[in-house]
Amino acid sequence: MKNNDLNLSFFLEDASFENWARGLNKNDIEYWNLWIRNNPQHIETVESAKSIILGVSFVQQYPDKIKVEHELAKILPKLAIEEPAVKPKKSLRSSQKIFLLTTAAIFLILLSWNGLSLFNNYNTTTHKTNFGEIIDLKLPDGTSVVLNGNSQISYNKNNPRLITLDGEAYFKVKSIPSTNAKFWVLTEDLKVEVLGTQFHVNTRKKKTNVVLDEGSIHLEFNNGTVTKMIPGELVSFSKESENLIHKKVSVKTPYALWRGGTYAFNEIPLKEVMFNIENTYGIKVLYSNDSLKNIPISGGIPNQNLKICIAAIEKATGIRIIHKNDTLQVTENPINN
Repeated sequence: MKNNDLNLSFFLEDASFENWARGLNKNDIEYWNLWIRNNPQHIETVESAKSIILGVSFVQQYPDKIKVEHELAKILPKLAIEEPAVKPKKSLRSSQKIFLLTTAAIFLILLSWNGLSLFNNYNTTTHKTNFGEIIDLKLPDGTSVVLNGNSQISYNKNNPRLITLDGEAYFKVKSIPSTNAKFWVLTEDLKVEVLGTQFHVNTRKKKTNVVLDEGSIHLEFNNGTVTKMIPGELVSFSKESENLIHKKVSVKTPYALWRGGTYAFNEIPLKEVMFNIENTYGIKVLYSNDSLKNIPISGGIPNQNLKICIAAIEKATGIRIIHKNDTLQVTENPINN
């Protein structure tokens, strides 16, 4: 990072800095504490950004028109005042009174709505990763979560066992035998219900993939259908296509063991490997020839450094990958022709 780029916006838009400011992630806290010690000239900007992040701000949300009209329908009959046939001045005062009371009623509706939004926002904890970043989290109940790059989880502080996921994560759920408390992961397509287990959830490609490593889980779909999974199974579902796949995981299943800092592949087509790269680093992949998409890859590929990742893929496949701006161009290697 360049020193002249380190303005207030830089820190406010950095997810790992926000985690540091809120004290949410050990890795981010250690990184930024070290960075601040080595860059004391930016301490004033850092503290300003931290104050803004920790400050309480209203979320500007408004109730819909139907809700406002419904509330007014209950209030206005109580405000009705008969206007005298004569004495127009008093009639004007009555109209003004109705107007003021109506305005106050609308204000109270909006205030209560915004107050609820503020309360919900203040009580929600969110962990998110940048492109190419993997973080290890420990939830308040003791559950471990490894969050892949370009992903996010959130939960209410009063209910940390109800998680909303966008992206990709690996869960090792802490069981609570004394209360038999369940654990839920919500995605756009389904709800994962858990007692205590280890599983992987991926919400990429406009669908949800769940792979169970240990224990047992129930998947509840939006239509109310429930499916039970046992270790070694994969379930893939999209509410858009309503296409459900439920099968045993084989060595050829495109399932990357990314959480250890390495993609582990076994005869996986290049297009599946590059799809992981696209989502992890937020870049676009182009192919000079469609036949390149089906080149099989086996072995481990480091996934926390894009340059090393590209070099490993090139070595494993014999292709050439050109990185320019936010695009990876996959081409045949002229040396091999």
